Amino acid sequence: MVNVEIKKVEATELIALQSISRQTFEEAFSADNSNEDMELYLRESLSLEQLKMEIDNQQSAFYFAIVTGEIAAYLKVNYQSESIDQNEIKSLEIERVYVLKKFQRQKIGQLLFNKAIELAKEYGSEYIWLGVWERNYNAIAFYEKNGMRTFGRKVFRLGNDDQTDIMMKLDLH
Repeated sequence: MVNVEIKKVEATELIALQSISRQTFEEAFSADNSNEDMELYLRESLSLEQLKMEIDNQQSAFYFAIVTGEIAAYLKVNYQSESIDQNEIKSLEIERVYVLKKFQRQKIGQLLFNKAIELAKEYGSEYIWLGVWERNYNAIAFYEKNGMRTFGRKVFRLGNDDQTDIMMKLDLH
């Protein structure tokens, strides 16, 4: 396994965050979506303004995975997001885990997933949860291998296309 440094993203690293966010999203989904929908999503959801709002949000955190000085991947977690549990049980959402294509299959995604579990435990979460596109079979298999189980579905809007995300969670107790 490669030597990976995981560090919290600072507000001064906004340009780098946008760069990795856009590149990894395009690598992951451009082959299965229209150029128009991809461009609209990237323009609205991964703009500097949007990412600045997200990085400034005290209930969210971003982390870079760095390999030999290069940003290879990133993680975004949310400490208080829309609740998936009517009982308001404390949970942590993994909103994004993306690894650049050239760094995939090097266990970097696993390190970021483990970091999310560590953060959730520090926060006192009873479980972690996420949404993953129903056609992202590799990601679904990865999450299942890590003990996550499906508990529902929700709509994710990519550009003008309503897609279905599978909702998954992992109990930490």
